[in-house]
Amino acid sequence: MPAAEFNIIAIDGGAATGKSSTSRGMAECLQLMHVDTGAHYRTLTHALLHAGAQPGQDSEIQEALDTLELGTQIDGRSAQLSVNGQVPADSDLRSPEVNASVSQFAAIPAVRQKLFDYQRSLAPVAREKEYAGLVMEGRDIGSVIFPDADFRFFLHADEATRSTRRAKEGQTDSIAARDKMDSSRKTAPLVCPEGATQIDTGPFTLKEVISQVVAYIQG
Repeated sequence: MPAAEFNIIAIDGGAATGKSSTSRGMAECLQLMHVDTGAHYRTLTHALLHAGAQPGQDSEIQEALDTLELGTQIDGRSAQLSVNGQVPADSDLRSPEVNASVSQFAAIPAVRQKLFDYQRSLAPVAREKEYAGLVMEGRDIGSVIFPDADFRFFLHADEATRSTRRAKEGQTDSIAARDKMDSSRKTAPLVCPEGATQIDTGPFTLKEVISQVVAYIQG
């Protein structure tokens, strides 16, 4: 990627397909700002649960959302979502309670709308901070947030591989259940964006996946 060129790169895929590790590696290789939108939904889920809201309680959820002020804190190459000035600890975002509820909250239109403008606003932030570009990962980046991104990738792997990865991380996600919920929700479902470059991460090491993506971008 030429030094003077600012590119937006979208990385989509299901749970444990390697989106975060690949995106972080790309950010280092290409001097990009990295945004993990999965962490955004975990952050709002954590905040909503802390406020006493539960999936299905539309009025309580909207009331809680109205009290949440979203901001950005930069940590190295990572742009982290803050809520009312605070960035939750990663252990809080990956607690069993958040794991069990995040896909349900992420399916709620009001929650997704709360994050839509915020996520799109991060491209100007990356420019202002003089990064060479922005890599954003999630489940609707190339289809909804940045459908006109300069590069769009969709990562996938078989369920057994992904479950093994989660177990090694000490996580308790139900891969099949999250895939079904994320793919079947009415608002911004998990799909492979038309025209996106698909990569099966199962047969490759992380380093090999990063090398493939970087080589594609650099042409």
